[in-house]
Amino acid sequence: MRPAGPRVDPAQVEFSAVRAQGAGGQNVNKVSNAAVLRFDIAASSLPEAVKARLRTLPDRRIGADGVVLIKAQTHRSLPRNQADALARLQALVDLAAAPEAPRIPTKPTAASKRRRLDDKARRGQIKAARQRVGD
Repeated sequence: MRPAGPRVDPAQVEFSAVRAQGAGGQNVNKVSNAAVLRFDIAASSLPEAVKARLRTLPDRRIGADGVVLIKAQTHRSLPRNQADALARLQALVDLAAAPEAPRIPTKPTAASKRRRLDDKARRGQIKAARQRVGD
């Protein structure tokens, strides 16, 4: 489990209600229950390091302009969809808040060195067999 990162301030999040997609009977055609969350990374109060890592995440919800767009439509009520979208944004920020562990370089094992040299010798024998036979 990841340690909790900086909290997203709900005041910096902009919500809009839209109609949900998909099946749902008559209710889906007349009630706007889906929530669209907009979060501007640059204007947020997140630490600069988290902002930078958040912008570089390979996530299609993060636009080129640095705005995160999340659409939540799994629940039947707008407040639950807003809470779901906020939770997904917080999960994204938590992912960006955890710095990547530095890679510790390792040395090749003796067995891998031996396999490499055996393969080189075998390949050399194959190539030597292609040469013309001398007089």
